[in-house]
Amino acid sequence: MPIFRLKENEISFPNPRLAEDDGLLAVGGDLSVERLLLGYSNGIFPWYNPGEEIMWWCPKERYLIFPGEIHVSHSMKKFIKRHKMEIIMNRDFKDTMHRCRMMREEEGTWIGDDMEAAYFELFQRGFALSVESYEDGMLAGGLYGVVLGKCFFGESMFSQRENGSKAALIALAGVLRDKNFRFIDCQFHTEHLESMGGRYVSFDRYEELLRDGSRQ
Repeated sequence: MPIFRLKENEISFPNPRLAEDDGLLAVGGDLSVERLLLGYSNGIFPWYNPGEEIMWWCPKERYLIFPGEIHVSHSMKKFIKRHKMEIIMNRDFKDTMHRCRMMREEEGTWIGDDMEAAYFELFQRGFALSVESYEDGMLAGGLYGVVLGKCFFGESMFSQRENGSKAALIALAGVLRDKNFRFIDCQFHTEHLESMGGRYVSFDRYEELLRDGSRQ
C-alpha cells in the first residue's frame, strides 16, 4: 500500500483506514493548527525525528485509557498517602512540553523546535493542556496532550521524581472522568500505560468514540 504525500497548500488527509500495518499513513504537509486539528479529529497524529520530513500515523488498533477505568495500584495509593501531593494544570505548557523533550534527548525524541511551536499554538487556541505533579513541594512530573471536544490525546510525559508522571496521569483521569471525556488516547502500547489500565480497542470502536466525543 503506498504512503501518501501531503501538499502544504491543501489541508487534507487520506482515509485513515489506508494506513500501513505499523500505522504510517502519510508524509509531508505542515504542522498548522488547521491540519493538526483535522488530523486528530480523524485519529491521525504526527510523529517523526526532528529535522526529517513530517510523518503522519494512524494505528489500526488504538491503545486507550478510559478515564473511569484508571488503575491506581496499592503501592501507588500508599505512595500518595505518604507524600504531600499537588496537581497543577496549565502552569506553564511550554515548560512542561520542553521537559518531556529533554527527558528523551539521549534516547532520541520526536519533539523538535517545530513540534514545540505547533503544540504551543494549539494550547493558545484552547486545544491542548498540560498537567504537573508536585511531591512535597518539588516538581515531580507532568504530561501534555491535545483536547478535542471530550477526547484527550496524550502526547508525552516526564518524571523528575518517583511516580511523578503517574500522579499527573491519575489526577488528569479524574478531571476528565468528571467532565465525561470519552477516552485518553495513548496512541501506542507501553507496559507503563498497561499498568495504568490501558487497553486496545478496534479501530471501528475508536472511530465511534472519536466521532461522539469530538462533537461535544
